[in-house]
Amino acid sequence: MGALDATLRAFGLLLTGDAALWHLVWVSLATSLAGLLLAAPPALLLGYQAALHPFRWRRAIAWLAQAMLAVPTLLVGLLLYLLLAPAGPLGDLRWLFAEPGMVLGVFVVTFPVLFAYTLAAVQAVDPLYAETALALGGTRSQVMLRVLHEARFGVMAAILLGFGRAIAEIGGALVLGGNIAGHTRSLGTALALEAGRGDVGQAIALGIVLLAFALPLTGVLAWLQGAPRVLRRQPA
Repeated sequence: MGALDATLRAFGLLLTGDAALWHLVWVSLATSLAGLLLAAPPALLLGYQAALHPFRWRRAIAWLAQAMLAVPTLLVGLLLYLLLAPAGPLGDLRWLFAEPGMVLGVFVVTFPVLFAYTLAAVQAVDPLYAETALALGGTRSQVMLRVLHEARFGVMAAILLGFGRAIAEIGGALVLGGNIAGHTRSLGTALALEAGRGDVGQAIALGIVLLAFALPLTGVLAWLQGAPRVLRRQPA
């Protein structure tokens, strides 16, 4: 099958509402959003605390989170597999080869992204915002909300990047979910499978769906970054 025929078949699968294809979309969205929603509150809170309220092990936690950004998701999936395997310490949960295990994988993968970028965004906020809020009698929660509001573009970028990493994740989903058809097979694992066995049309269809998620995310990130600043030469 040529590239043009495969592309036409891909659009045909998408437009005709192929049940198997859209089930992959559902599994990917459900596990990605669930893991992201579970990771966001503690990651944002810890990132805020690490930026404005130094505590013991702060640098170690920040270093670990930033190091996790470079760790392959396949390795993360393997470590979680050892925990969730029947002989592992969390084997009684029976999350392996099930959606809860995939959600846990998304949680572990996205938490460092959310924490590291929130930490950087809050550190970039002028300390006067927190000091002014405290001077006006604001509670700790009110001060935190005020600071996070000032850092909202960086925090939103962190959430979008976390979702982008989750929706395209393959390694952890493959190891923890088992790529079971009709159950735990996601967009990423299905794309790898279809490409491996030569079904180019199905693989392209899956790639188009992933692009449909990725392109809007990059557009939102570009909007959050704002227009580029032009440096003007100062008069002599």
